[in-house]
Amino acid sequence: MKKPNLTDDERHKIVCLLFESCKNNKPEHGKMNEVSAMFNVSRRCIHKIWTAAKNQRQEHVPINVRSKIKGKKGKERIPCPIQAIMALDVEKRTTLKRLGKAIGHAPSTCHRWVKEGLIKSHTNSIHPALSNDHKIIRLHFVIGKLVFDRILRCVMFKDMSHIIHIDEKWFYMTNPKCRYYIGSNEALPYRSCKSKRYITKIMFLAAVSRPTYKENGEVLFDGKLGIWPFTYQEPAKRKSKNRAAGTIVTKPIESITKKVTKEALINLVIPAIKQKWPASASKDISIQQDNAKPHISGKDKEFKEAATSDGFNIILEQQPANSPDSNILDLGFFRSIQSLQDENPAKTVEELVKNVIQSYEDETFETLDNVWLSLQACMVEIMQKRGHNNYPLPHLAKAGQRRQGTLPRDLQVNEDLVKECIQFLITCGMIGELDQLMLDLGIQVPF
Repeated sequence: MKKPNLTDDERHKIVCLLFESCKNNKPEHGKMNEVSAMFNVSRRCIHKIWTAAKNQRQEHVPINVRSKIKGKKGKERIPCPIQAIMALDVEKRTTLKRLGKAIGHAPSTCHRWVKEGLIKSHTNSIHPALSNDHKIIRLHFVIGKLVFDRILRCVMFKDMSHIIHIDEKWFYMTNPKCRYYIGSNEALPYRSCKSKRYITKIMFLAAVSRPTYKENGEVLFDGKLGIWPFTYQEPAKRKSKNRAAGTIVTKPIESITKKVTKEALINLVIPAIKQKWPASASKDISIQQDNAKPHISGKDKEFKEAATSDGFNIILEQQPANSPDSNILDLGFFRSIQSLQDENPAKTVEELVKNVIQSYEDETFETLDNVWLSLQACMVEIMQKRGHNNYPLPHLAKAGQRRQGTLPRDLQVNEDLVKECIQFLITCGMIGELDQLMLDLGIQVPF
């Protein structure tokens, strides 16, 4: 086996040993052979080192016998042109191939920069477009959720236990694109349909409130009021390989109209509220919905009759337009249900309905409560952006705080930020229903 090259320390020791044995500027007889055997190298190598050291000494220069063999450095690393990348239009940075082409480097070089953390990938979603009026209304809506705590002497979010969020979502039989992990010799899975535009889907209406629980973790109310599919049943007109003619089959309601949503509110949502609402909780309840055209107004006569019976006083409110970030279901709970539903494939409408309802029931109260805290964090971002939706979803490390028992029930809000937002609303002429908060913060109410 070939011996590795001498290190610089070994070369220095060789020179020292030879100079120590010098007589008349020559090593003593046999010393070179001795040093050669000691370091397991040839006598020629020792002589070469000695000659270089002797010449440097005669020239009165510092002795340097370090190896001149270059190490395995490989290709010189290409520095990341951060400024050039940032100057590019974002549309030219959608893939590493496009990015590399734009700055004149290989995609593999760009990939190395990603691995080294010099650049990072970012998944971008389209946000609803907001006008100036939308931003002002969103900001006013958020400020209306705040209260000044006279005991803690700080601004807090109001208790939202009396608010119910409702919304609709399409759930599909299958996704057009799915990722599978298969064996190296396994056949590739095959899926087909006549058209991806006509994958079977069902719209569900869900209703949730904020969970209530004791400090020891005992759940008093899990916040889940129900999820209902917009479907109908009718006898099959023709026979097929799966069923005989006349068999009762479940079909999705394709067109969701005001009549359909009104019947769902009166016949499904309100009865569920009356059945599951905690007996000790206030019966003054607010149902928040978005501004979809099929939604009814809170002034609807039949709705008001059903909502004010049995001692309940349920009102229907609209959330700000183009504001899915102000609804618990759109903000994260629907996505959580979707992830569970995707784990159970369905082949029939009945199976799809069963899977979605089961996924809703399997969700824990902690997941739902976390989304309520995320809603408050988003409202703080809305205040900082003066009603805009140009902000990333804030992260609060809720799981870790919950394990440590330090997770707050409601978030505190910086008082100076609230005052700045109220002054902004005053300049916009939008201060209705904020009189009490302004009085508590010492802000003069304009007449």
